[in-house]
Amino acid sequence: MNQSNHSDLHDALDRLLRQVVILGTLAVLLIPAARGSSALIGWLPLWLMGMPVAAWWSLRRFPLPRVALQMPRRRRAQALRRSRARPVARLSRAA
Repeated sequence: MNQSNHSDLHDALDRLLRQVVILGTLAVLLIPAARGSSALIGWLPLWLMGMPVAAWWSLRRFPLPRVALQMPRRRRAQALRRSRARPVARLSRAA
């Protein structure tokens, strides 16, 4: 994935989270039932405002990594196999 695709993905996710935060805030401010609690999921303002704000903040503060998205699929699979095999090899040498 090249730089422009990465920035497009990041921008689209940023836009989506911003819209979810705005809609959740409007729901909590305008709909009295949205300020309450649900037996199924708990306190509604947390899920309508708090969690989307936390997700949006984390996206803005810690952007998506570029290295993992740029690595070819074959190299990612090979790196994953190596990382899984390494801890077993260390344990067998120590014993």
